[in-house]
Amino acid sequence: MRSRLHFRRSATYAVTMTTAERPIRTLKDIARLAGVNPGTVSRALANSPLVNEQTRQRIAAIAAEHGFRPNLMARRLRTQRTGVIGIAVPLGHERRQHLSDPFFMTLLGHLADGITGRGYDVLLSRVVPDSDDWLDDIVRSGTLDGVLLIGQSDQFAVIEEVARRYRPLVVWGSTVAGQAHCAIGVDNVAGGRLVGERLIARGCRRLAFMGEVRTLELIDRHRGLCIAAEAAGLPPPLQLDTHLASDIMAAEIAANLDRAGDAIDGIAAASDVIAMQTIAVLDQRGIAVPQRIAVTGFDDLPFAAQARIGLTTVRQDLPRGAAAMVDALFARIAGEDRASLVMEPVLVARDSA
Repeated sequence: MRSRLHFRRSATYAVTMTTAERPIRTLKDIARLAGVNPGTVSRALANSPLVNEQTRQRIAAIAAEHGFRPNLMARRLRTQRTGVIGIAVPLGHERRQHLSDPFFMTLLGHLADGITGRGYDVLLSRVVPDSDDWLDDIVRSGTLDGVLLIGQSDQFAVIEEVARRYRPLVVWGSTVAGQAHCAIGVDNVAGGRLVGERLIARGCRRLAFMGEVRTLELIDRHRGLCIAAEAAGLPPPLQLDTHLASDIMAAEIAANLDRAGDAIDGIAAASDVIAMQTIAVLDQRGIAVPQRIAVTGFDDLPFAAQARIGLTTVRQDLPRGAAAMVDALFARIAGEDRASLVMEPVLVARDSA
């Protein structure tokens, strides 16, 4: 099941005639003024690396001066490109999660900026997989030049199968040895260990992981926390299953805290959203953060620094990650290969832990 939104670039593909004597209508007209052949103009306006920067800038300046924009439809017919990149968010593990989730919206914004900046449109899909051919349906639709996935969800095997025969596919998520698909993401094990070490350094001895462990990224964050606890000679952290769907999150966190009682003094949340909701529930109960229970997040979304109690968290460099995803995708569209990228996480220490 898919729901889709289509974002178009705010550009007008028309010719504004400002030269009365000889209107600038075609690539040949631009070529005549630039003193080059039409092929060079075409390549320059497409930002081809085959045209040197000085010539490209001169042609672009002439085109801008005369209000010329290339005929996008003609270019797409000639190049056999649709000019559209698909961004899909698979939610096999969390069917009630919304696209309004702050992590999705933050990463999506960076991706859309990168794609539209290259002259492409974006087609956004929220996918709740009801069969194993959902990704096949997307890549074989004939409407897309490439596909970006935000998250692997519980669909790793499906993504692997499609990636073996469809090259222009790049995923935000984890990288495991020998995988076929290109993934961009952070070292989640290292990130989990960072927050564990932070909590332990603050004196926490009874740790808990607030979040589900059904996706590779969250499994690795939990594993990193366990590694930190073991290294400090502490018992394994409690695992408090908490969904990412906002409409049930608060109730689940409250129930988890009820069950845990006084058994915890440090909580590593699976995400910033879960962390902030946990702090809110603790505040409602009069439990001081971080004095009584310290809380960490994961992501470093913009609100983490703006909260009343600043959130100690792990930064995933989303601007860099999004740029790497877009670069890798367009390289693959051009027939080049790009390897997966695992970024180093950074602990951002604030007030909550």
